[in-house]
Amino acid sequence: MGEAAIGPSPVDRRKTGSKHHLICDGKGTPLQAITTAANVNDITQTLALVDGIPPVAGRPGHPRRRPDALLGDKAYDSRAVRRELRKRRIVPVISREGAPNIQGLGKLRYVVEQTFALLHQFKRLAVRWERRLELHDAFLSLACSLIC
Repeated sequence: MGEAAIGPSPVDRRKTGSKHHLICDGKGTPLQAITTAANVNDITQTLALVDGIPPVAGRPGHPRRRPDALLGDKAYDSRAVRRELRKRRIVPVISREGAPNIQGLGKLRYVVEQTFALLHQFKRLAVRWERRLELHDAFLSLACSLIC
C-alpha cells in the first residue's frame, strides 16, 4: 500500500486534496506527471519531474532524456533549482521573484495550462475518488497516454 498523497487544501483548510505536477514538451505532450498532497509546493517537485522524464525517441542515436530548456513561472524561482538544472545542462527560463515577467513567457506557459485542462477533462482526475495512490497514478498515466 502506498501513501495517500493527500493533504490540507490551500484554499479550504477543512478539506484535503491532491495536486498534479506536470512537465510537457513544447507541443503539450505530457512527459512526466506526479501526484502529491495539495499543500506541497511546486518547486519541491521540479527536479523529480525532470529526473523522471523517460527516454524520448527521435533522431538516430541515443534517445534524449533531458530537455534543452525548462520554462517556469515565479513559483519555480530558486537558486538551488537553477543550479541543479544547470548541472544537468538544462537552461532555466524562469521568471525571478520580484522582477518583471520574462517577455513572452505567458504564451509559452499557455501550453502547460492547456495540457492541464486536457488532463482535467477526465472527471476521475479532476475529482479524486480513489483512496489508493497507485490507482490514481494509473488513471493519470492512462490520461497522459490518451493525450499523446
